[in-house]
Amino acid sequence: MANAPDVSAAANKIPEVVLASSTGSRSMPVIGFGTAADKLQSHVLKTAVVEAIKLGYRHFDTASMYGSEHTLGEAIQEALGLGLVASRDQVFVTSKLWITDAHPHLVIPALHKSLQNLQLKYLDLYLIHWPISAKPGTLVYPLNAGDLMPMDFKAVWAAMEECQRLGLTKSIGLSNFSTKKIENILSFATIPPSVNQVEMNPLWQQKKLRDFCKTNGIIVTAFSPLGGIGSCWGSNHVFESKVLQEIAKERGKTIAQVCIRWVYQAGATLAVKSYNKERLKQNVDIFDWKLSETDIEKINQIPQRKMMLREDMVSANGPSPYKSLEDLWDGEL
Repeated sequence: MANAPDVSAAANKIPEVVLASSTGSRSMPVIGFGTAADKLQSHVLKTAVVEAIKLGYRHFDTASMYGSEHTLGEAIQEALGLGLVASRDQVFVTSKLWITDAHPHLVIPALHKSLQNLQLKYLDLYLIHWPISAKPGTLVYPLNAGDLMPMDFKAVWAAMEECQRLGLTKSIGLSNFSTKKIENILSFATIPPSVNQVEMNPLWQQKKLRDFCKTNGIIVTAFSPLGGIGSCWGSNHVFESKVLQEIAKERGKTIAQVCIRWVYQAGATLAVKSYNKERLKQNVDIFDWKLSETDIEKINQIPQRKMMLREDMVSANGPSPYKSLEDLWDGEL
């Protein structure tokens, strides 16, 4: 399979990829279960996580901003208690540093808080959620534009590195960082980022960023591989794609399976969410078949459109360091 990450796994489980710069050569399952959902009841999430573990999911993606850390932690403890997984180290957990904590002196306390919520002693991966900081304080969403401020990238990254050295996380990385911003981090990093988690799907393929990350040993993780459907900013554009509909019909697969398989064949990992048992099963049933070169070529010709722009992080005259969307994304639009 061209350009797919090197994997090591039994045929009956989700393949894994080794993260560079991680402590102890930590491996990450290529498909993760996402826990970002608007107004999702905690018992629904908890039930879905336990069900996902039964189906073979071992990677769970959360963030302090999602409000799902506590419930995810309860679900993992329940799974351990039921013997669904033998030990903590069989589960891979990712969380993220929110912008109000993206200050050098707040990084370690924020991670401690996440660990407390998750009932864990360490994370497997800790990401800087966005390349911007905000006035310290409580988690507030939507953002208050007046609270935004430039991030001290060098100092915040040094604090992230300290989190790894202290054993609070096995790996560190980025989320929503452009090629230019990753280059900035790499210019002073002593522990390079292992992962960059970004919006990626057949309608927003991120080829330039993927190529850059591959060259620099950084794994790309796709969020919203199905287009962010059901989120406050997502759309149905992916599912409405005639190209994807036709490929799914020809292959006898769902559109979601086609998208997930495309991400995998593109050499990226992904976090996908569903709280439906059948879809949870379908979403990991993508390893015993593949898209043809013709399928890939058709998908590569789909017109591109980024869906998560984050205008709320931009202010032409305000304190945000980004005066336009071009600034925020460094032209990768």
